[in-house]
Amino acid sequence: MAETLNVPKSVDTVIVGNGPSAMILSYILHGHIPFYNPEKPHPDPLLHSKLKHNPQLLHLDIDHLTSHFGASRFPYSTQALPVNALLDALIRPNGDDDDGTESSVQWRYMPEMAASHLVLGHANQPGGQWAECPEGTTPNIQTLSYAGMLSLPGYSFAEHHRHVHDSPLPPYTRPSREALAEYLAAYPTSVGISKSILCNQEVSRVDRTENGFYIGSHNITCKKLILASGVFTERIPPRPLLLPLLKLPPLTSTQPRRAPLLVIGSGFSAADVIISSHPDQQIIHIFKWELETNPSPLKSCHQQEYPEYAAIYRLMKQASAQLTQKNGARRPRQARGLSNPFLDSRNWQVNYEGSPNAVITDVLLDNGSALVTFRREDGITLSREVSGLAYMVGRRSSLKYLSKRLRAEIFGNDMTTNAWVSRKTMRARALHGLQVTKDIFVVGSLTGDSLIRFACGGCIYAAGKLIEAELNKKSGSVEEKLGSRTQRSKDFDPKSAFINGILEHSHATIKIENELERNLDTGQETYVRSDSIANPLKGWWEYLFSFFTG
Repeated sequence: MAETLNVPKSVDTVIVGNGPSAMILSYILHGHIPFYNPEKPHPDPLLHSKLKHNPQLLHLDIDHLTSHFGASRFPYSTQALPVNALLDALIRPNGDDDDGTESSVQWRYMPEMAASHLVLGHANQPGGQWAECPEGTTPNIQTLSYAGMLSLPGYSFAEHHRHVHDSPLPPYTRPSREALAEYLAAYPTSVGISKSILCNQEVSRVDRTENGFYIGSHNITCKKLILASGVFTERIPPRPLLLPLLKLPPLTSTQPRRAPLLVIGSGFSAADVIISSHPDQQIIHIFKWELETNPSPLKSCHQQEYPEYAAIYRLMKQASAQLTQKNGARRPRQARGLSNPFLDSRNWQVNYEGSPNAVITDVLLDNGSALVTFRREDGITLSREVSGLAYMVGRRSSLKYLSKRLRAEIFGNDMTTNAWVSRKTMRARALHGLQVTKDIFVVGSLTGDSLIRFACGGCIYAAGKLIEAELNKKSGSVEEKLGSRTQRSKDFDPKSAFINGILEHSHATIKIENELERNLDTGQETYVRSDSIANPLKGWWEYLFSFFTG
């Protein structure tokens, strides 16, 4: 856990959130500056030619550097924001087959570039939402990303694994959620940023002042504000009819219950609960099934790379096929493939009952269990006793720690009556720039890109702006209005111009697909899909994460 200190009364920058993006940004603000390494060139010769003479990465002409991505044969992400796709490509130059060991980015420690800041996070240890183990799941659930795609700058997951286990990390390892949480918790101390990170902090009453911002919960002021609180802080709650089911005993994987467990959801979170359940636990699974228009994200899971998720998808597909066959329609042809070890590990014919597109119509609690009535897609009404509910239809977050006035600045006429935000909400705003209003930036999943591998781009962009402001303050220059350039000081040094951004190029408006999410699960679980005008997805990894919420 990061060390705790007395909170200062004033600081230049406050970062709200203590997840991966907050820690990456803190690492940069401590004076670790990213450079393109021409000695380990990116395999795209055009990108290499654009960067080899301008290697400093704090201030980038994103439009210029990514203008050829759409026509390139290299697997640049078509889903992430351009700045995030660019840095991901530089950190992992070999694309989806890159485990992060051959980076084209070199980090140089330049303490004179450091900017004062403070990280305030709600989680009880560094890592944000990764610090918690979601109810109904086990800590040994594997991550979807490889370890190299989960590594933060300065101290990789592989280094942490070697330090803890005294052995090298096998290539293309999918770490457990517990192992990732331990790595993220150890990261601040390992890279020397722990004194800037405060955990177990409930931030509230943040408002703008004449000279910056006031954080009422901590009685401190700051000049810049970074929102790194994420968009997955809590689950979307069940509708009122299902709320009585939350009174049933909490989920456990240690022993099976007499009555089945009711799981609602069609995505990874629902699958995680099923995977984590006791092998002898009976499951009733209600899920949305729209194969042609809104397929489950589990569909894209390769059987060899993700056998457990591929197995759950196969069970869902078989349940839908059986229902279709009972209705007299032609049964869909089942794909033949290799045996699945996860499917072979349990008696699914006895323990799994899938009900695609079923609607729950009544709930009656009865002495530690409940009788649930639901109407199947074929119109048949059934009643089943259940011992618990796992309602896994997506997550959302809140910006309630910001004043209504600040939220109005960010969202304008699109501001909702409450403070809830989704990935779709924030993505629409991030398309106009990561500085969402004067002196407020968003990073991490608040940009709409939820994967850790895409966090560096936004953090480097925000850090460039913050460090530029810090250097201008030290040199005596005066900041002008939002979007305008700073004036040169009397002590202007041309050699440092490429660092502080005085000579940076103008950035064109980021243009990427507008329609990014579509509802899939029962409720409001959403997944990213590519726009019809986007380039074809390049590689199974990109295809998988075109659906993934994180």
